[in-house]
Parts: sequence; structure tokens; C-alpha cells
Amino acid sequence: MGKCIIVEGRADKLRIEPILAENVTILCTNGTISEVDLIDLLAAYEQDEIVTFFDADKNGEKLRKLMNRVYPEAQQFIIPQQYNEVEKTPIVILRDLLQQAKFLVR
Repeated sequence: MGKCIIVEGRADKLRIEPILAENVTILCTNGTISEVDLIDLLAAYEQDEIVTFFDADKNGEKLRKLMNRVYPEAQQFIIPQQYNEVEKTPIVILRDLLQQAKFLVR
């Protein structure tokens, strides 16, 4: 069983990737995604531990609701409101969130 992180965009992926000290698949929804497209995106990773890092905004909330409906077993992390976006969140905060999700970090 592997680990898979779902983020909204490429900038989020590039922000999280260097913090990880283990091999983790990071997938991007590229913003708003349909239920069918989400299922297709995650089909190969259903056996993995799935964790989300979505922005603290309207689109992030839509994605969290969709994930709750389609993959309720996924662990969801919300970026603190004062940073609003994954890509703008300080590394130390992201590192703490990743450690809470049991990821090995640098």
C-alpha cells in the first residue's frame, strides 16, 4: 500500500514535493474536477492511503465535498485560512501537516 496526495494544481505539487522524504505520488486535480474525472484520476491509487491538501477557498471546499462523497476514507487537510493557498503556506506549516498525516519529511 502506497501513499497518494491530491492537490489542486502544479504549484501546490511543487511546493509539497521537496518537503517529502519518501516516495509519494502527488496528483493534481487542475482546479475543479468532475466526479467521473476524479474517479478516473484515482482509480490506480484506490488501494493507497489518500490524503488531500486543498486551498482554504471556495474551490477547495468544493473539492473537499466531492472527496467526502466519492472517497470518504481519504484524510483531508485544510490549509490555515490566513495562508488560503497551499503554494503560499510556509514550509514549516506544510511540514507539520505532512507529519500529522504520517509522512516522512525533510
